[in-house]
Amino acid sequence: MRRKRGKGSYILPNLLTSLSLLCGFYSILSTFERQFERGSLAILVACVFDMLDGKVARATGSDSKFGLEYDSLSDAISFGIAPSVLSYFFVLQGYGRLGFLAAFLFLACGVLRLARFNIQAETVQKRQFLGLPIPAAALMVASSLLFYDWIGRGREFRTLFIPIAIFVLSFLMVSEVRYPSLKEVKFASRRPFHTSVLAIMALVLALVEPRLVLFSLALGYVLSGPILMVFKRKKEVERVIPSREGI
Repeated sequence: MRRKRGKGSYILPNLLTSLSLLCGFYSILSTFERQFERGSLAILVACVFDMLDGKVARATGSDSKFGLEYDSLSDAISFGIAPSVLSYFFVLQGYGRLGFLAAFLFLACGVLRLARFNIQAETVQKRQFLGLPIPAAALMVASSLLFYDWIGRGREFRTLFIPIAIFVLSFLMVSEVRYPSLKEVKFASRRPFHTSVLAIMALVLALVEPRLVLFSLALGYVLSGPILMVFKRKKEVERVIPSREGI
């Protein structure tokens, strides 16, 4: 006999999505008050809720079309509008129209990325994302601002790295670059001891220098797509060359 799902199994994922949306809204309000660190932290918390709502939905078997659409709308605000507004008021505003266009470009590319994801949700491999996920792009923006405070408010980092990062992140979101999906990864499946040691070391480092660790993890994931693409193409070239030599 098939077990009937309770209403709570559908409510919980949507509640987590609502909390992510709330964090995005709070980030925008904090930015308007020029509380940039608070706005960045709100985006980070939104990322946590966004990760949890998907895991809870899959664990309880409560995936739904409504949940997918609601999650996308929430992401558009928390990871599209919030980081765009944050980056604009933090640094891009000083570039005039170019800064305005850069902030809008990030938002537009993020929404396009969400629309493409919804269309291709059933066809693209679950182990990969086509284009940089918008939560990862937002995490990169938020962690960059927090890292800026950590390094002592370096002027070059603020006026050069962050504006360039906005353009690069915008391009990566709508690109054909494939990114690994952490949803299907089982870190402790093969070497649980080594994984546990690395996890403990990472936790200690995160407690000592959380801003550095967060920025490094976000940057590492953003770069992982292009790096994996280069290695993949290199392997394809190496396969083609021996086959031609054998002709």
